[in-house]
Amino acid sequence: QVQLVESGGGLAQPGGSLRLSCVASGFLFETYSMSWVRQAPGKGLEFVSSIDTGVWRNGEFDTLTANSVKGRFTISRDNAKNTVYLQMNNLKPEDTAVYYCVKGWGATATKNDRGQGTQVTVSS
Repeated sequence: QVQLVESGGGLAQPGGSLRLSCVASGFLFETYSMSWVRQAPGKGLEFVSSIDTGVWRNGEFDTLTANSVKGRFTISRDNAKNTVYLQMNNLKPEDTAVYYCVKGWGATATKNDRGQGTQVTVSS
């Protein structure tokens, strides 16, 4: 049974930072690309960032990041811990959303099963 458990959300001030974590279980984590997606109040799911398995680049991971967060958010993964991270810097009020990790790559990953999510609120 696939389980994705997100944590690390909370209240941050504009310009602040948060680091989200997602622990995965129930599947062979290292063989799947992983992504972060988010849902702001009253809006649909939005792709944030993806990280691949590294299999095509001899262990070096390739990433894809939405323009809205490029240069501020960084995705990473630790296969030994079955965990994917999202480092969020220079947070803006428009980053306020519930953040989910999902299996898959790119915008199509928004269609995949999600965990319970973690709330991120950016406000002064």
